[in-house]
Amino acid sequence: MRLDGLTLRQPYRALGPEFYRAVQPQGVPAPTVSLVSDEAARLLALDAPHQDDDIRQLWAELFSGNRPPAGCETICTVYAGHQFGNWAGQLGDGRAHLLGETDAPDAQQNCGFPRWEVQLKGAGRTPYSRHGDGRAVLRSSLREFLASEAMWHLGIPTTRALCLVTSPLPVPRERMETAAVVTRLAPTFVRFGHFEHFSYGGQHDALRKLVDWTIARVDPACAGADNPALALLQGVVARTARLVAQWQCVGFIHGVMNTDNMSILGWTLDYGPFAFMDGFDPAHTPNTTDRFGRYAWAQQPAVARWNLLALAQALLPLIGPPQHAVDAVEAFEAQFSQAMRARLQAKLGLDQPQPGDDDLVDAWLAAMAENRSDWTLSFRLLGALGADPSAPVPLELEALFAKRPHRFQAWIADYRGRLRQNLLGDATRKRAMDGVNPRFVLRHHLAQQVIAAAEAGDFAPARELLGVLRHPYAEQPEHAAYAAAPPQDAEAPALSCSS
Repeated sequence: MRLDGLTLRQPYRALGPEFYRAVQPQGVPAPTVSLVSDEAARLLALDAPHQDDDIRQLWAELFSGNRPPAGCETICTVYAGHQFGNWAGQLGDGRAHLLGETDAPDAQQNCGFPRWEVQLKGAGRTPYSRHGDGRAVLRSSLREFLASEAMWHLGIPTTRALCLVTSPLPVPRERMETAAVVTRLAPTFVRFGHFEHFSYGGQHDALRKLVDWTIARVDPACAGADNPALALLQGVVARTARLVAQWQCVGFIHGVMNTDNMSILGWTLDYGPFAFMDGFDPAHTPNTTDRFGRYAWAQQPAVARWNLLALAQALLPLIGPPQHAVDAVEAFEAQFSQAMRARLQAKLGLDQPQPGDDDLVDAWLAAMAENRSDWTLSFRLLGALGADPSAPVPLELEALFAKRPHRFQAWIADYRGRLRQNLLGDATRKRAMDGVNPRFVLRHHLAQQVIAAAEAGDFAPARELLGVLRHPYAEQPEHAAYAAAPPQDAEAPALSCSS
């Protein structure tokens, strides 16, 4: 389908004017479509604009905000939130414009959801921009584009990136940069903060309308529950527990898990100062604003639970007895632990849980932390280790634990003993481990390299990296350089929220 055949609706407007403001994007001068996700385009049944200059220009105009979609009024939504644990009050879409929604041609490509919302990020000021300029810069927009597509192919629920539009418009940040607009897709962009805004403001009728609207679109089965709001909360708790376990197991650090950055879907939302772990440091956060490590890797499960308690508090006017809401959130810990343990069991190639497996997993993580072993490489290389105690340990794996090898060597002996109790042989186990331990993730130094090239006008490296990240579990020997740990002189991820 050509872009001019895309039909968008704006059903969120039916909730009432207290939920949004109608505002046209400011757009950007001289927009250029610099990156397109063909897969995301297919989710909307759109023809990607690779060879047709007219279609490409149409994409540039619409997805920069320069040309509003025909027959559909663009809106931005109001929400609130807790930021770094503190109540921030009213926030809202400060640089996001919701173009509308469209039907998904194949709901199975969309985790079963029948529609996609289409949103511009970075197309100018809105009534909720506060002191911001409503812009996004090339650096952060390219990171979000790559990260969302990389996460999806890792099998982790996330918003999708349709395209990246760039512009020579200067945007002041820590340095002068240029503008970019990312077009994002999700079944809904409703966040925990949407419910906080109406609840904490005493707008309980509006809160009920939002809950009913969300249930109808996200979790229709909740409508038939004795307490629909409680059922919605229970679903969000379960989805968030699974999501955070997935984050932890690929070494992903979100960086800014404020309640306004938490999706009601249990999907990854808002790629700001994120990072994928290189050397394993449980206390690491890539966010330079996070001086006390609130959003470090090891803290993400606890923060997710804290955010769910904030959501539960917001839903209390509809849930009733507070203990019901508390019990719903208390289920998070067991659900997260179960999901995390099952994933770590699979990552270590342990086919049937046995007594002592948890201790074996914990000892592996302790050895990795002690040696600052590369998260992705350690798990991937472990698959090549055989159960035979006389076989040598792969040199690449051994090198990752060379700083303090004694704990690792003792662990290897225990691990091989455990492998000999597996029902599966070494070759089958390796295939299974390679299917859950990625060879490729979006490492910070790789992102920095393609950003530097893009800022110089060359998007070929970004397209090549995107192609590699679409097959994270495949060996891809021709792209081995993308699987390597960062050079020793590479800067550690240190990112601000200013993008």
